[in-house]
Amino acid sequence: MADVAALAGVSSQTVSRVANHRENVDATTREKVLAAMRTLGYRPNTAARALVTGRFGALGVVSFDMGAHGNARTLGAIADAAREADFSVNFMGVRAQTEAAVQQAFQHLMLQSVDGIVLVESQMLDTPSLHLPPTMPVVVADGDAGHRYPNVDFDQALGARSAVTHLLELGHRTVWHLAGPGDSFAARRRAESWRSTLRAAGAPVPPVRHGDWTAESGYRTGRELAGRPDVTAVFAANDQMALGLMRALHEAGRDVPGEVSVVGFDDIAESAFFEPPLTTVRQDFDLVGRHCVTLLLDQIDGRSEGPRKLAVEPALTVRSSTAPPGSGRPA
Repeated sequence: MADVAALAGVSSQTVSRVANHRENVDATTREKVLAAMRTLGYRPNTAARALVTGRFGALGVVSFDMGAHGNARTLGAIADAAREADFSVNFMGVRAQTEAAVQQAFQHLMLQSVDGIVLVESQMLDTPSLHLPPTMPVVVADGDAGHRYPNVDFDQALGARSAVTHLLELGHRTVWHLAGPGDSFAARRRAESWRSTLRAAGAPVPPVRHGDWTAESGYRTGRELAGRPDVTAVFAANDQMALGLMRALHEAGRDVPGEVSVVGFDDIAESAFFEPPLTTVRQDFDLVGRHCVTLLLDQIDGRSEGPRKLAVEPALTVRSSTAPPGSGRPA
C-alpha cells in the first residue's frame, strides 16, 4: 500500500479508501491510485479489507449440474451481477442429491471466506427440509419454495399452463407431455400444471412420458408417439427434448405442425432456428440470477426483513411449430 501511495503521490489513507471503494475520493485521484495499483500489480489483502468493510468481497454458488442450460445461464447471470457489485464468485458443484452433500459444499465455501451463498437447488434432496449454517446469508434458486430461505424461481405453473392453453385453444383435443426427470423441481411443477390445466378444460389426460432433458430422450419418445394417430399436440418440458421429438416425427413422416404441434420450454437461442422454428416458453435466466444477487446483498447489508420469494414470469413465444390440428404446414 505504501508503494502504491508513493507512486501515485497520495497518502496511504487515500489508497485504502480507493481499495475499499469509499466515495470520498475525487475521480482524478482515484484514477491515479488505480493506475499505480495496475503498474505494481497491487491486490488488497482480503483479511485486512474484511476488517475494514465487514465483507470478504466474495459470493459462493452451489449447483447440482453446472452444465445444464438453465443452470449455466443462471450461474452466468449471478457472476455478472456479482462483478457489477464488486464481488467475486466461487462455484461449487455437488453430485450427490443429499442434504449432507449440500452442507459439505457450504462448509468448503465458508472456509473460502464468502459473504453469502446461492444454492441452485434444481434437484430434490433426500430430506423434506433443508438445514444450512444459520450464520450464512443464503438464497435458494430453482428449488423448494417451502424452505425458510429467500427464494427466486420461475413461475413454472404459469409457463406450463400457457403452453397447454395455447394448444387447446388451437383446437387440439388434448396435449401429450414429455416431462423432465422425476427428481427435478422444475419438471415436477411443469407436469403438475400440464395435468391440472387439462383437467380444468375437461380434456383427457394422456399418460406422461419422461425424458432426461436431452434431445436423445426426446427422440426416443418421439419415435414412440409418432406411431399414434391420436397424438396431435405435445408439450415438451424443455427445448432440447422438443428438438429430438421433432426429428423423430419428421423421420416417421408426421408433419410438424400440420399433423403434430410441438411446444418446448426455455427458449434457448437455437430454438428460433429449429425446423420449423419452435413455439416455446421463454425463461429469463438473467433476471433470476440478478434477483439472487440482490436478495443476497440485502441480507449481507442487513436490509433483509425476513424470507422473500420472487417468482419470475415466463412468456409464451409463438413460432411455427404449432397450428390447428390437421391444418397442414402454414404458408
